[in-house]
Amino acid sequence: MSGTSARLTPPEGAVAPVRHPDAPAPGEILGSHYEHCFGCGGGQPHGLHLQTTAGEGVGVTAEFTVKPAHQGAPGLAHGGVLATALDETLGSLSWLLRVIAVTGRLETDYVLPVPVGTVLFLEAEVTAVAGRKIYCRATGRTGGPEGPVAVRAEALFIEVKVDHFIDNGRPEEIQAAMSDPDQVRRARAFEVNP
Repeated sequence: MSGTSARLTPPEGAVAPVRHPDAPAPGEILGSHYEHCFGCGGGQPHGLHLQTTAGEGVGVTAEFTVKPAHQGAPGLAHGGVLATALDETLGSLSWLLRVIAVTGRLETDYVLPVPVGTVLFLEAEVTAVAGRKIYCRATGRTGGPEGPVAVRAEALFIEVKVDHFIDNGRPEEIQAAMSDPDQVRRARAFEVNP
């Protein structure tokens, strides 16, 4: 990264991330954590519909196809949409640590324009952990998983308790998610970055 802030540099004493023994296996598709999530949910017509796969270590991969609804300049992906794709991919890392975490800081570098119709190949990994702070980075490549980097980010996620969502979310959505009879879906709604 060209201008990473000191806030994204792990402090002295930070430790290497450790994949939780109950984390999804490498190659396992993580699925949507919440149907109405703009990043991964199927209930958002113009959402990103990211499908994330657990990787080796504490890493994940995902793919995102830029559609006409994701434009900024004519024929090009909006930078905020690309940042959202990176943020969603980074947020999925918490599944491998088995913690609930939210974005504390996200710094994004835009390296190449990303045309509509492009498949963006995303890869993210946790680099360090210090208490509740989770340091991570991601890249988005065009033309394949080994293609040129179009966008990249470094981020700081903060581990939170489920009360973070209950206390701050809109009551109607919180109640609907908590009333879901499917226990797995109910728990997953609060597992990763909203």
